Amino acid sequence: MRLHARAATLKPPLFRACPSTQTITWLHGMLDVLTSEQAFHAEASSLKRISPMNLLLTTLLFCLFISTQAIAGGSAIPTGKGNYQDLVQLLDEFLAFRDPAGDQPRQIIRDTAGQAIDPVADFSATAMAAQKAQMAEFQSRINDMDVAAWERHQQVDYLAVRSRLDQYDFILQHTRPWARDPGFYVDRLLRVTFTELPVTGAAQAEFLAKIRAVPVLVNEAQKHLDDVAADYANLAFYNLHHADGVGHGYPYRSTPPAGVLGWYDDLLQRAGIQPELLPDIQAARSAVQAFSAWMESQRPGWTAQAGVGEAAFDWYLKYVKLMPWTSGQLVVLGQRELDRLWSDYALQRHRNRSLPELSPAGSEQEYQQRIDATDQRIRAFLEEQDIITVPDHIGELDTNAPWIVRPGGRNFWEEIQFRDPSPDHLHAVIPGHRFDGIMASANEHPIRSKIYSAARVEGWATYLEEAMLQAGLFYDQPRVRELIQIFGIFRAARVPADVWLQTRQMNVDEVVEFWLPRVPYLDRNVARVDAEIYLRRPPGYGIGYTIGALQMQRLLADLKRQQGDDFKLKDFHDQLMVMGRLPLSLIRWEMTGLDNEILPVWERQEMP
Repeated sequence: MRLHARAATLKPPLFRACPSTQTITWLHGMLDVLTSEQAFHAEASSLKRISPMNLLLTTLLFCLFISTQAIAGGSAIPTGKGNYQDLVQLLDEFLAFRDPAGDQPRQIIRDTAGQAIDPVADFSATAMAAQKAQMAEFQSRINDMDVAAWERHQQVDYLAVRSRLDQYDFILQHTRPWARDPGFYVDRLLRVTFTELPVTGAAQAEFLAKIRAVPVLVNEAQKHLDDVAADYANLAFYNLHHADGVGHGYPYRSTPPAGVLGWYDDLLQRAGIQPELLPDIQAARSAVQAFSAWMESQRPGWTAQAGVGEAAFDWYLKYVKLMPWTSGQLVVLGQRELDRLWSDYALQRHRNRSLPELSPAGSEQEYQQRIDATDQRIRAFLEEQDIITVPDHIGELDTNAPWIVRPGGRNFWEEIQFRDPSPDHLHAVIPGHRFDGIMASANEHPIRSKIYSAARVEGWATYLEEAMLQAGLFYDQPRVRELIQIFGIFRAARVPADVWLQTRQMNVDEVVEFWLPRVPYLDRNVARVDAEIYLRRPPGYGIGYTIGALQMQRLLADLKRQQGDDFKLKDFHDQLMVMGRLPLSLIRWEMTGLDNEILPVWERQEMP
């Protein structure tokens, strides 16, 4: 074969400053061609007639040297024995081992009469050791796969699955909520109190199983809480005795019950119509009260720090979140977004200074009318402006902020939504969370239908707020543009705070004081609840809104640059829905071929 013909069979990739794995493969192929002794002798005359080969050879060697230094991760792609179907099987086994809610395998607990009651997770040292051993076996299998031989979309799936294994290992080794966070149990003590009474038949049997499990769960908590962090303890004790002032998903009460214990009192009062339930409810309430007293007695010795620390958090960001930034870089990005959005907000306020302010809805009926009008407006805009395909079966999707009259006045979310439902309707309804969830539920991919990245989900929803503003949805609603920016301000303010919570530079109270002067309309209750959520959830949830939106913007920019005038926004959004809810760095790699965010994660470092 002639030299130039051999070279032509090696399709060159798109060159850029940081060569991709595909680029390096091509360079190696070209080098093999050029350094073939037979080829050099046989094709000497051809070499004289084409571009200077010595220069090309030197360039190739230089590129290979630089790339070898720069992307050592390329050589870390596994070359083991397992195939793609083994990966699918591994994910299924892992999900069966760890249920989708993230709880651990359970043991059956029986009451004094020998009857099975609501299962309570087993957090004993023996059970935890067994889980770690099983995870080690999963990790061994995923490391022994021939990933280097797979197509790019399969390599994407591999890294997505590996990130889920790493997340669970991180929970087992670092977050350990069953040992560090009393709120882990307090949360599980609450929901049974929301049961509507009376209950009969199967519903009554289910209720009795749950209420009889409460004393058992309290006993388990006292056995396993042996490394409690002070901040977690304070939050759990507060939630036992005080209403959180927000009540996400709670039944409405004109005067909210005082914490978890207050909800047991509420349940006892309602059980007057079904007195046979009273002994079990009272026993459960007594167990919760005893748990509170035990916590109070133990509190002086609970001095550990919450969060996971900087080194562990950076590892988590890289290998679990698959983000291309360290915690320190995230702080800079978050603060920059906070400044930018405040600047935009100030300019909008100046521009709108002669316009009337938006007034909150005065009644539930008026609020519902605003929601309906907002929904119709958004759906019409999505269709008319070719934003995204909305299938015919997507019907009414409700709202994320129901009408409520609070004794102390509106909270942050209500201050925004009651003025205009658009910000959260975009984020949480259509084409945000509810729409996104329906589209994801139709995904039948053996891996992508089972992967959930919080930063992808929250990043998409947050991206939509400002993206639709820029696309023209609010061209005739100038005051609504201000509300969009206020939402963005709160999202951006979460980023440094989330980092500081996890890296132990701030506690919840300090984060609340950081947020209050920086977020218009923000109230102390929403601030405290949000700080608690992002401290106690798997690390990095709070950064997912703004940082995920930045990743969405980067992906959009990459595709527009690559496709030029052929770029179509609707096609981009539709393709994103099909990709599954993978980490956005993986989606970017698959959609654009740009792997600079992915190369560093192949060579996985040991967890700190």
